Amino acid sequence: MLKEFKEFIAKGNAMDLAVGVIIGAAFGKIVTSLVEDVITPALLTPALKAANLQKIEELKTDGGILYGKFLGAVIGFIVIAFVIFLLVKGINSLKKKEVEAPAAPAGPSQEELLAEIRDLLKK
Repeated sequence: MLKEFKEFIAKGNAMDLAVGVIIGAAFGKIVTSLVEDVITPALLTPALKAANLQKIEELKTDGGILYGKFLGAVIGFIVIAFVIFLLVKGINSLKKKEVEAPAAPAGPSQEELLAEIRDLLKK
């Protein structure tokens, strides 16, 4: 069983998955920081100042229901989804440019090469 496990780990799929998870976690931290430290404060600062609040989590109803955390999570989700959309759109546009690149001119066909070999053999 240990041998099978070593073979499984050594396969490319397991390594690719591990690399993807690690890079995804690091990317998640970057996006979270972008949302929490840059975008959300820039968008919410005017609204919070108008409501005399410092944090969105402080929003609550007259009955004491704290809806600010939920609202913050919704805003964070929308911003993260938009950032990921922009990244995917950028990656897709790069892929399209790669596909649109002209292909290298094709060399002589197999028949032409065989004809040249035939002619050389006749000589």
